[in-house]
Amino acid sequence: MSGLNKMLTIGYLGTDPEMRYLPNGVPVTSFRLAASRSYTTSDGERRDETEWFTVKAWRNLAELCNQYLTKGRRVYVEGRLNSRSWQGQDGQNRFTNEITAEQVVFLDGGGGQGDGGRGPGQGGQGGQGIGGDQGETPPVPEEEDAEDLPW
Repeated sequence: MSGLNKMLTIGYLGTDPEMRYLPNGVPVTSFRLAASRSYTTSDGERRDETEWFTVKAWRNLAELCNQYLTKGRRVYVEGRLNSRSWQGQDGQNRFTNEITAEQVVFLDGGGGQGDGGRGPGQGGQGGQGIGGDQGETPPVPEEEDAEDLPW
């Protein structure tokens, strides 16, 4: 049985999206996402904690995120966690975790011009979900014996 690598987060864009194209013409959009939580310590002190994520969207999803998202927008991002490391120009080893977005849902009405502040086809209720590689079917896993399933 294969594993599961799934990230779900809701937060606010900390930067405007930046889109670039790979040499083969594939678009990729990156943006920073801040997800906050509040809690109360055992001493009764209220604290806020914010985690920052770098989100990367590819292909059609990259183009839609670049078109409709702006700094401050609230979004739901679903995707997988990727880790990478490299050596910086100063010789120091660097490490980062990034979310590769598979779905982005616009949760507020701010942003786009000429669309009433709504994303593509976004209605008045909830947010608009946009998936990544629409039209592409993910690979089908090999058949598993029903007795091997954990439930």
